[in-house]
Amino acid sequence: MIDRDAVREALTGPVTSVSVPFNQDGTIDYVGLRRCLDFYIAGGSKAMILTYGDSLYSLLSDQETAEVTRVVVEYTARRALVVAADRQWATPQEIEFAHYCRDVGADLLMVLPPDWSLSCTAESLVSHYAAIAEHMPVMLVTNLFLRRPQAFALKVIEMVCDQVPGVMAIKDDVFGEFARRMMLLVHDRWAVICGGRKENHLDLSFYGCDGYFSTFSKFCPRVAHEYWSAFQARDWDQVKEIIRKDDMPLFDILLSQPGGYDAVVHATFELTGIAQRWRRRPYYSLSDEELEALAATFKSKGWT
Repeated sequence: MIDRDAVREALTGPVTSVSVPFNQDGTIDYVGLRRCLDFYIAGGSKAMILTYGDSLYSLLSDQETAEVTRVVVEYTARRALVVAADRQWATPQEIEFAHYCRDVGADLLMVLPPDWSLSCTAESLVSHYAAIAEHMPVMLVTNLFLRRPQAFALKVIEMVCDQVPGVMAIKDDVFGEFARRMMLLVHDRWAVICGGRKENHLDLSFYGCDGYFSTFSKFCPRVAHEYWSAFQARDWDQVKEIIRKDDMPLFDILLSQPGGYDAVVHATFELTGIAQRWRRRPYYSLSDEELEALAATFKSKGWT
């Protein structure tokens, strides 16, 4: 079983959330998925992280989720840490999946419990995490708490930190005051990463944020490493310049396109030549004209 120091080391700096590519007919493009993994690892990411969101588990069946997990673990072949992810399952099914992840060789399981209509209590969530952590090292994700009061979320996290030794990491999606307080609670025991923007990582780094999901790692890892080198050197002028010149413009583009952020992420597969832009319907995929315009914009920015 992987130890805490190895988890923190692998989750420090820019890391990659694995986006599952599709063929135009909606089938999973496993050839493209393997090319993506090679690209991310060659680009320096020390962790391949499957997530309910970026990996488009909202479009996959349970069986497809299991197969994607197996392929990612087997093809990564210990070249990087692998974090598996669930599809918001009830505790018995989650335990079965934890067994599966352990057997195929994943390092951690990111657990996103179901909480429809705020159906969980703090105690029932802690029990859910504890039951899974008996079988597989666990990563929490704070997306669960987006509709919960801050006090509730911090109570759950503190209880889990105190009572569930099998938890090794947490990924934050909330940011702001909540994330600062959460990191002060857990960073001495858990590795901590945050979602996609460099400015979020910079804001939270003083409170214990080890790494962040780098969108640039999916198509232009040079920018991710320029930021990380400047951050490590405490060259704050350069850090700010990279955020101004690269990160803010990228997210302006990502959030302005039809189909949202992920439609552009999938379009970058074609820009780099490693897979195709398609997503399974009803999710929107960029048109030929939109892809051509995106390619011109990325080229003008020096990203391709």
